[in-house]
Amino acid sequence: MHELTGLLREYDRARAYTDQLWKDLTPDEVTWRPHENSSAIGWHLGHQAHVAHFMIRNLTAAEPSPDPELDGLMDSAHPEKFRGTLPTVDRLAVFRDTVAERVHARIGNIAAGRTGAPSQMTVVATHLLTALVNHEYQHDQWIGEVRAQNLGHRLPPDPEADGLSRVDGYLCLNPHAC
Repeated sequence: MHELTGLLREYDRARAYTDQLWKDLTPDEVTWRPHENSSAIGWHLGHQAHVAHFMIRNLTAAEPSPDPELDGLMDSAHPEKFRGTLPTVDRLAVFRDTVAERVHARIGNIAAGRTGAPSQMTVVATHLLTALVNHEYQHDQWIGEVRAQNLGHRLPPDPEADGLSRVDGYLCLNPHAC
């Protein structure tokens, strides 16, 4: 249970870092695409949440999407140039927050033993949360590069946490290094 609580804090830390990368940008900057074969920052924001929901839904408990219209748009299986028009920044923010609430609720139930096969689900949740944190940081790298190199904004300092380091230039959480 304590490990899951700590990993939820790391998930929140990763999401807070993502927010530092985009919340001060204009809607035009969030939806701007550097070129046809590139995704906008807003797509990456929606994709981070989409993957979190998809993994929670498929690995821990089936539940409906908080915004089914975004599911196809935020799926990385679609080539960049076919990813369509992004939703508003407000809708992306609500989607991200709703998914995060669902992650907390589902992992909270697992941590409290309120699931079938609670020990097995704890193992699944531990790996799942680690993957979600690292996926968040994976896309933060691209968001940060566009923010700094294309849009001319300063980058916030890297978050600090036990087990958090840079691997191949990407922030990466290794909870076993703690």
